[in-house]
Amino acid sequence: MAKVQKISKRLIAATALAAFAAFLGACTGSGSSSNSVGGVDPNETAATVNGKVIKMEDVDRAMKQQTQGQETRFSPLELAGARLQVLQSLIEQEVMYQKAEKEGTVPSDDDVTAEINKRKVDSKLSAEAFDKQTKQAGFDEASFRESIKKGLAIQKLVDKVTGKIEAPKDQEIQDFYNGNKDAFVKRKGVKLAAIVIDPSNSGEGDTTTDEQSSVLKANEVIGKLKTGQDFAQLARESSEDQSKFQGGDLGYLTEDDLKQAFGEQTAAGLMNPQLQIGGIVTARSQGKLFIIKLQERSDKDEALTLDSPGVRQQVADALVNNRKQLLTASYQAIAMNEAKIENYLAKKVVDNPNELSGARPAGAATPAAANTNTPEATPANTAANTNAAPANTTSGAKPAATPAATAARPAATRPAANAPATSPANK
Repeated sequence: MAKVQKISKRLIAATALAAFAAFLGACTGSGSSSNSVGGVDPNETAATVNGKVIKMEDVDRAMKQQTQGQETRFSPLELAGARLQVLQSLIEQEVMYQKAEKEGTVPSDDDVTAEINKRKVDSKLSAEAFDKQTKQAGFDEASFRESIKKGLAIQKLVDKVTGKIEAPKDQEIQDFYNGNKDAFVKRKGVKLAAIVIDPSNSGEGDTTTDEQSSVLKANEVIGKLKTGQDFAQLARESSEDQSKFQGGDLGYLTEDDLKQAFGEQTAAGLMNPQLQIGGIVTARSQGKLFIIKLQERSDKDEALTLDSPGVRQQVADALVNNRKQLLTASYQAIAMNEAKIENYLAKKVVDNPNELSGARPAGAATPAAANTNTPEATPANTAANTNAAPANTTSGAKPAATPAATAARPAATRPAANAPATSPANK
């Protein structure tokens, strides 16, 4: 239930959450130089952190990744604002990486190599395709390794800092549950998995680029299912959606979630008791074809207790993770205060406030907001997206396999394909 998320979030100060989200949600892998700044050229140097340079080329590369190339549609005013946001994330990343160096959490070369190999395997791309997409994201071999190194170092630092947090006592768990019983209700709904076929050309590895090819592929997948092939394995091999990395798992959706995601007719079919668990249905949503497997169904709302499977652990995890988020945000705030930061890009804006036009290039549509969780799994986007981040682990959303422009950040999360995030009670 969404209420569980809202209640647990009240345990954390809003400012701390914002700081932590900025650090984990927008940090970008960069090949920042370690050279001290002598004569600073503001056209080349965006900022320095304790004398270490963050170059404008690092900012522009991060911009390109986060906006998926749409930065060409931005007005000078919009572009300047977006650059400042990206730069702030790069500054926070560099501050934390320098702390990681002091705390001895920087990984060895062998660890970095192992992580790269893992990313290659997880991407399910050929070596050539992996290298191609890495280069398209603006990384050469050295900067790619550096981005992974920084991501692992920061994650190990976070783990070290938050390792002192103890598990909540039984009484605390009981008190939290007693104060929020209305949040622990498993709503009428279903747990689903899906194989998603996208008729649009959505990037590398996409084998369907039009309606005809998508229908043919869907029929081929359905044929394989009829012969008894494993659904999860087919999802990993054939789905053109983030959920393929979880074997097609979309999580638990309430009946209202179903209607919103797939429409009244499909929702009614999935809620129909005549459809057996394990049954397969097809649907269209947002222009995509869904081959859906019913994994679980609850025909009525069910009040959960601390003795219900998983509830006690979910409460404990929520309390621990909230403390981790607050502790990490506080640690980062102190590190930022201690660092000597020179933001030359911000100074440039202050010195020239009237030179930034709000007009977009001719014919440019309104650019989409920078997206840190894009749907395509590219090696650059998953470069050092470590899998043990404390952030957002209580949301019920699925781990993102493709946080764009976050090559050196800990993992973020995103909802499963076209499905609203659900609370721990709905797992």
